[in-house]
Amino acid sequence: MKAWPTVALGDLLRRSTETAVIAPDAEYHEVTIKLWGKGVVSRGKVRGSDVVTVRRAVRANQLILSKIDARNGAIGMVPPELDGAIVSNDFPSFDFRDVRRCSPAFIGWLVRSTPFVALCKAASEGTTNRVRIKEDRFLAKQIALPPLAEQQTLVARLDALAEKTRQLEAHLDAAERNAEHLLALRLRDAIANAPLRPMAEVAPLVRREVAIDPQASYTELGVRSFYKGTFHRRTVAGSEFTWQKMFRVEEGDLIFSNIMAWEQAIALATPEDHGCVGNHRMLTCVADDEKAVPGFLAYYFMTDDGFAKVYAASPGTAARNRTLIAANLEAIEVPIPPLPIQQSFNRLQTEVAALKAKHASIRAANAALLPATLERVFAAQGVTNV
Repeated sequence: MKAWPTVALGDLLRRSTETAVIAPDAEYHEVTIKLWGKGVVSRGKVRGSDVVTVRRAVRANQLILSKIDARNGAIGMVPPELDGAIVSNDFPSFDFRDVRRCSPAFIGWLVRSTPFVALCKAASEGTTNRVRIKEDRFLAKQIALPPLAEQQTLVARLDALAEKTRQLEAHLDAAERNAEHLLALRLRDAIANAPLRPMAEVAPLVRREVAIDPQASYTELGVRSFYKGTFHRRTVAGSEFTWQKMFRVEEGDLIFSNIMAWEQAIALATPEDHGCVGNHRMLTCVADDEKAVPGFLAYYFMTDDGFAKVYAASPGTAARNRTLIAANLEAIEVPIPPLPIQQSFNRLQTEVAALKAKHASIRAANAALLPATLERVFAAQGVTNV
């Protein structure tokens, strides 16, 4: 491949100085730039009468960067929907001097590459928390620039690759939505005529108090909000537990955080959680294996109906003061269809979970494809001279 000629950014870009004319009764988008080439987006609208400092206007297809975070990839192209948006002087924007020489779309891809982020880092200086890009140093940096026809060819290929990765994500999303819809339908059918039984009867609260050995190590368990599962908070010596009682958690326990259940901090203990400990705020319910399947109950509490019962069992005058009372939890009535129906539903849940795990690995590879391609295209040409 023929080496591309180099050119200073200042020969391609011109600093925009358009001052925004603010009408008090109008609304304006404010711009923010995501890190690591994730795009230029609106941070929301502001009313003109609330703008108290001088702002600049940005235009579609300008290159814009964050003085503070360009070294972290906060740089990109202004999209059409933000034409006329307003920014402070911490977000300089640049017009292209000659689009017949340099394609804005080509630069839009280039600035998302690791070599270009390194260029921005090299053009920045300052002490901790005050590092900023220096515009004159930035514009003096050299990049390798292919002929316009080659730029356009690269842009077409990268656009096509980006579209394929988007389509794959959309396909995975659709498959998972269909799987979740199937689960919801199966649950609806399963509980249609099922009797209601209190948790105290089918999955009572169980406390396994641990006699703490100060010399032993214990892994403390936590439950994330919004049904995000369990996590291992810390592994420490028993001597760290100076006052609170700790209780052992076992695989299959249905766990409720009594102070955060109102925020959907409800989870099923995994095999990796077996033997962990939780404090008194972790309420563990154990399903009677002759009456209920833990996974079935866990799913029910993730439905609107199931969660509403947990919320109602958590009295309090303000969100942070809502506490799930143990007696209230055990009084919650849950639908209990025959065990074979619960088991069949749980197998379907397992299959859906396996599908999502497979999709997660596909998503990771898909997300890495475009950055790897940019690295290969631009690093191979020595695109930036830092």
